[in-house]
Amino acid sequence: MVLLLCAAALIGYLSIQLRIVPIVGFLLAGVVIGPHQLGLVATTETVEAAAEIGVILLLFTIGIEFSLERLAAIQRYVLVGGGLQVLLAVAVTAGLVMAFGADWRTGVFTGFLVALSSTAIVLKVLAAAGRTTSTLGQGSVAALIFQDLAVVLMVLLVPLLGGQGEGPLEIARALGTAALVLVVVLVVARKVMPPLLERVARACSPEVFLLTVVAIGMGTAYLTSLAGVSVALGAFLAGLVVSESRHSAHALGEVLPLQILFSATFFVSIGMLLDLRALLELWWLVLLLAAAVVVVKAVTGALALSALGVGASTAVAGGLLLAQIGEFSFVLQRSGAAVGLEPAGLGADGEQVLIAVTVLLMTATPALSALGDRLGRAVGARRRRPAAASAAPEDVPAPGSAAPVLVSGYGPVAAELAAGLRGRGIPVTVTTLSPDLAAVAEAAGHTVVRGDPLRRNVLEEAGLFTAAAVVIAENSAEETAQIAAVVRQLVPDTPILARPVDTADPAELAPAGVHRVVDTARTVGAALTDSVLRRLGRGVAPPGDHPDPHAVVDFAADPDSSCPHLVQIRPVLPAAAGCVDCLRAGERDWVHLRLCLTCGHVGCCDSSPNRHASAHAHAADHPLAASAEPGEDWAWCFLDQTLIGRRE
Repeated sequence: MVLLLCAAALIGYLSIQLRIVPIVGFLLAGVVIGPHQLGLVATTETVEAAAEIGVILLLFTIGIEFSLERLAAIQRYVLVGGGLQVLLAVAVTAGLVMAFGADWRTGVFTGFLVALSSTAIVLKVLAAAGRTTSTLGQGSVAALIFQDLAVVLMVLLVPLLGGQGEGPLEIARALGTAALVLVVVLVVARKVMPPLLERVARACSPEVFLLTVVAIGMGTAYLTSLAGVSVALGAFLAGLVVSESRHSAHALGEVLPLQILFSATFFVSIGMLLDLRALLELWWLVLLLAAAVVVVKAVTGALALSALGVGASTAVAGGLLLAQIGEFSFVLQRSGAAVGLEPAGLGADGEQVLIAVTVLLMTATPALSALGDRLGRAVGARRRRPAAASAAPEDVPAPGSAAPVLVSGYGPVAAELAAGLRGRGIPVTVTTLSPDLAAVAEAAGHTVVRGDPLRRNVLEEAGLFTAAAVVIAENSAEETAQIAAVVRQLVPDTPILARPVDTADPAELAPAGVHRVVDTARTVGAALTDSVLRRLGRGVAPPGDHPDPHAVVDFAADPDSSCPHLVQIRPVLPAAAGCVDCLRAGERDWVHLRLCLTCGHVGCCDSSPNRHASAHAHAADHPLAASAEPGEDWAWCFLDQTLIGRRE
């Protein structure tokens, strides 16, 4: 198991470097290290159990993202589009198999195998492209949902196709049980789950919350499997249950790392099933059948989506996106083998051929999806009417609309900030783990996302990628730095502002990516100073020509500089808007200002009467100071008398 995870991590990294979807790397890793090739990892019960957990968590997280409201909005897609896709795929495949001499039972059984697409692969590809909620994503997900529902009936029909089974009465009873399970899930989602997760969240224990969410996912999947519903569908339903809670984003963020770990194990385990040596003599058959599956699935999928009126370009793209065989086909294949049914009537070679075609098409899915997008655009451009060119684009924001400001935390300072922004017509989105503060923010009229702002999915839900700015108002300096680092990694160009706690050095937040640090102590001190000076009739200098005490200065020195003191440079905040020592003495007769690059001290230059910058450099052993004048971009070492430029 350890070797499996190490191989998955290594090949996953190489896949990213080669611009390949990591799923493809996981599948290839399984082929290489599996028992049929290098034999580094055997297909053990531990690997199979981890793979099953991966499927459950993957479908569970997708269910959380796909709420009941969204599912209700695409119910026509599920029933019409998904139903047509399955029926057409089964009918066309059965006809082709029968045309080559197989009986109708083998034809229908093979149609069952081909009709199912890979829920895990398709959803991963959609999520990676950020298209889960697009028209293409909704149509594809609808087809996948219907397929998962159809698996229940297919599993019951396979013994009948093999000449065994209990008959129509048993099938009706099983379907009735499955329908009852769906009703119970809906009731629990609406009535039980929201107050349950609310109470658990109020315990403020990450461990208890995670365990509760995982227990909901695993428990629901297990209970639905006892009722004859597939584990995958049960996990998806469990996700829908959690999605009805206001803490769904928090739940998704906690479960996502586990999902990534175990779903990687699942994809590796699929690759481990393939025996390349056994297929050396059948490679031509594998390629032929893979091509046939792509054609059948692409055509039937496109026809089904076209029936929904989604447009030719989306239908073509969706058909190719669904053009693979799913992981649950293995479940049907094993059920069929138990009653004497083989894929396409290939006998003993049927299982390995099915595995080879499945792995090949799963691996090719990202490429097929890209091909579908290109063909879809070509078809759409050919069918587009000239008048469409003058239509207004759908994604243009409404005139006067403002990008939101994302605020992490909701204490008194954040509440005052949010109220001020909202009063000026700027929307605010608040992220917090506190149920009480979330309720207060909602009562104030702000959009609230409950969850850990260190989780990417929580930040995405809060609109990070469209935010005008991010304000971090947490009470922990360490947490503030961690959030800033995550935000900076995701959106490097978005301004990040922070309010440090009293015990933190504001400059320590700069390396994490904070652009402006609003230190309340400095703000209050500056406001009092300004008030006193105005009261005494002494004006204050306009702030535009002086250092901004809240703007982080991170001077990147030219690496070719020979000055040995460059190691003392660190991100700093200007200590004042003018020379610190002159202001203390009540003087303002400096010529130019210099900023210490070690501690942020602001002093007057050597052309000034007092030369405080030089005095500070020698007294504090901080020899490097940058020009604080607008438009100037250089530093000076007072010890070496060396001019230092910025890195270009």
